[in-house]
Amino acid sequence: MSRLFEPVKFRDVEIRNRAWVAPMCQYSAVDGLPGDWHLVHLGQFATGGAGLVISEATAVAPEGRISPGDTGLYDDEQVAAWRRITDFVRARGAAVGVQLAHAGRKASTSAPWEGGHSLPEDSGGWPTVSSTDRPFGQLSAPRALDTAEVAALPGRFAEAARRAEEAGFDVVELHFAHGYLAHQFYSPLVNDRTDEYGGDFAGRVRLLLEITEAVRGVWPAGKPLFARISATDWSEEGWTGADSVRLAALLAERGVDLVDASTGGAVAGISVPVGPGYQVPHARQIRQEAGVPTGAVGMITSPEQAEEILASGSADAVLLARQLLRDPHWPLHAADRLRADPLWPKQYERAAAR
Repeated sequence: MSRLFEPVKFRDVEIRNRAWVAPMCQYSAVDGLPGDWHLVHLGQFATGGAGLVISEATAVAPEGRISPGDTGLYDDEQVAAWRRITDFVRARGAAVGVQLAHAGRKASTSAPWEGGHSLPEDSGGWPTVSSTDRPFGQLSAPRALDTAEVAALPGRFAEAARRAEEAGFDVVELHFAHGYLAHQFYSPLVNDRTDEYGGDFAGRVRLLLEITEAVRGVWPAGKPLFARISATDWSEEGWTGADSVRLAALLAERGVDLVDASTGGAVAGISVPVGPGYQVPHARQIRQEAGVPTGAVGMITSPEQAEEILASGSADAVLLARQLLRDPHWPLHAADRLRADPLWPKQYERAAAR
């Protein structure tokens, strides 16, 4: 069996292969509620053979949504809406995860196809908050959270994790990347605080560690907890790969089972050397130097490329996004290309026998 189609187990959750669905924002929810669009969007990847399907960045508070169309887990009504989707995904043989997030100063924007600009309150927007009062690019300036408000954030994540358990998710991923609120704290390009949540490395990562501890405290011990980080800010003055190794070890000590290694997003105007597998070296560095399992993401498109990433020890799983939008059955096609056991979902067994 190829490495790509080798099952992997985290805590009590066995995942049928290592071809996973990365979170992809859909900007299509109403009042934080996922609907038919989300059922079809996520369900297609489960029927296509993915091992783990992770939902989009899902807000832990209304003001934490990137846009008014983002999903949430800050309301009990959202639990039932998600349960319909998790039941379907799991029945197709895939594990299902949710990415818990707070957008901070990148919140209250229109959908990308509507310009991605800040929304005023009379157009459905809301005031934003951050570690700082400086804006991201051309977005509206946020209000800097006071110390007590920052200290209350882990509780919001924990409440969302409790709802995620009720909603039937197998995995929670903490979104600590892409310039959203947590990243606004640990990136030295953004955090200009003088309280205990700013200053040196320990101060800047304090919120992340408190969130992790709070979520791990309510998330079932038998279910895995992942964290997505931006492993570099792509700036000499910013967050570095060495910082990520240090952070990954601290997260693992607090119960994180895998670090999903993405990059960038803290500030506007940074040049990123985008290309096939351009973020894989960061997953490899964290895995080798911190001894923490990692997921690799970013322009992974071919089965052979995915197989090489895993076989070389660069990561424990690959997460695909745009390639799966192009081909939701990519895992099944990859199994055929690699001559591996595809671990067919049950509804394919009869068709395969014909």
